[in-house]
Amino acid sequence: MTKSAGAASAAGSTEQWATTPLSATRGSSPSPAAAAASGSALAGSSPAGSSPAERVVARLRPHARRLFWPTVALVLVCGATGYLYGNLPEDWQNTGLIVLAAAVVVLLWLLPLASWLNRRYTITTRRIIFRHGFFVRSRQELLHGRGYDVTVRQNWLQSAFRSGDVLVNSGLEHPLVLKDVPSADLVQQVLHELMQESQTVIGSRRQEQSAIPDQPPWAGR
Repeated sequence: MTKSAGAASAAGSTEQWATTPLSATRGSSPSPAAAAASGSALAGSSPAGSSPAERVVARLRPHARRLFWPTVALVLVCGATGYLYGNLPEDWQNTGLIVLAAAVVVLLWLLPLASWLNRRYTITTRRIIFRHGFFVRSRQELLHGRGYDVTVRQNWLQSAFRSGDVLVNSGLEHPLVLKDVPSADLVQQVLHELMQESQTVIGSRRQEQSAIPDQPPWAGR
């Protein structure tokens, strides 16, 4: 299932998210339900002639259901280890059981958890920030003012959990993907609103600059 909308049209919404200054939220993790506000409200609260402060709209990770099977594996391994430990005939077998159980926990639970925690998406009033990677970390940014198309792609399982892949196509060879994020339709809607607001601000600034008359060459003499 794919839902797409062009850069020229922004979805209307009566729901607003709560914004937080970017500099004041580093190290904190607001819940997705308390996400971001429309850019027009921010522009109206800023002093005249100055740019509004960049604010965090939402911090997102892939849907937590991907940790379901790793958690099931953790419970099974812990249960089997607790049942078998001490019942084996040799001490080295009990020791080997603990070592094997620890290796399985690291492989089937700890690594998927670390991978999930290290894939983060931050939406601010100016840009989208993509962070991922464990041993080698990668960071990508996309400004709302550049313009882009946003597409939501869902399979049947994602539709059941109201999550989905949000594809952000800015004209590059491969679109940037917010993979399996919760409330994918709401993310698409907010991105369109932020993009429209950014382009409106840029257009207003260009009109103001073009309205300023050029001074004649002798004016500065």
